[in-house]
Amino acid sequence: MAVYTEINDEELEDFLADYDIGGVLSYKGIAEGVENSNYLLQTDKGSFILTLYEKRTKAEDLPFFLALMDHLAAAGFACPTPIHGRDGVALRTVAGRPAAIVSFLNGIWPRRIQPHHTAGLGQAVARMHRAGDSFAQTRPNDLGLAQWRPLYDQVAGRADEIAAGLTAEIGAELDALEANWPEGLPTGIIHADLFPDNVFFIGGEFSGIIDFYFACTDAYAYELAICLNAWCFEADNSFNITKARQMLAGYQKVRQLESGELAAITWLARGAAMRFLLTRLYDWFNHPAGALVARKDPREYLAKLRFHQGLSGPGAYGLDH
Repeated sequence: MAVYTEINDEELEDFLADYDIGGVLSYKGIAEGVENSNYLLQTDKGSFILTLYEKRTKAEDLPFFLALMDHLAAAGFACPTPIHGRDGVALRTVAGRPAAIVSFLNGIWPRRIQPHHTAGLGQAVARMHRAGDSFAQTRPNDLGLAQWRPLYDQVAGRADEIAAGLTAEIGAELDALEANWPEGLPTGIIHADLFPDNVFFIGGEFSGIIDFYFACTDAYAYELAICLNAWCFEADNSFNITKARQMLAGYQKVRQLESGELAAITWLARGAAMRFLLTRLYDWFNHPAGALVARKDPREYLAKLRFHQGLSGPGAYGLDH
């Protein structure tokens, strides 16, 4: 989350006139994340999150994201629920941006990840995948394999500013990924951005998932590969196999992985590391002036990519093949 677009008192008052969520007591920007502008909205009826969708989030995708949250919440999965106005509409416009209000989700994201967090994450992800099975809509992953090389082309001219030889290194890895990318894996709705700041806990117990604005139809195991990268490395970029084993075991308590998914995990983990390396490189060189959020260092995901490149199979992640 972040704040790129400011909203003034008058704009907010006019916007909220279409809702029955009470009178405003306070609102303040949330300076985390990188994609959209978010405000914590307090009214005399409770707490809400107001999101203004910025340019990277396509307006035509917003009905999908909001409908998915409605579906998951109705299925009993803990996530923000879109607030619909008196006319039944959840998606509106304010300050020149598409915007929506969602319910406030209690909990905090773990700053210091422990194995019990990854175990809870694994079970939650599998429950989310199960709940999404009955969601009728689909959406392609617009940051999947086919988009990595075009993204690379936009940063290749400057990648060596981050690390010597990085342009050539990424190009060679893209060749390998395109030649070896797993196909035919079980697919469905995935979150596709399950970093720790999108997963909440209360007292060590999972309490919900937020920020579904990358959700798409893709391989379930690719979701786990993203989580391996985001949750199972230490601050020095060393891999913690205990956290990985707990996460994958937690997942399989709810949904058992197929043999093909297990066999594909190394390539999927390399691909997930590449996806975030490329988007971080892009954001590093295209950071909006005045944004209330720090740039994220691409070298973190370069280190993770190199780790995955050195592995020969799923056993390195705590999986039995």
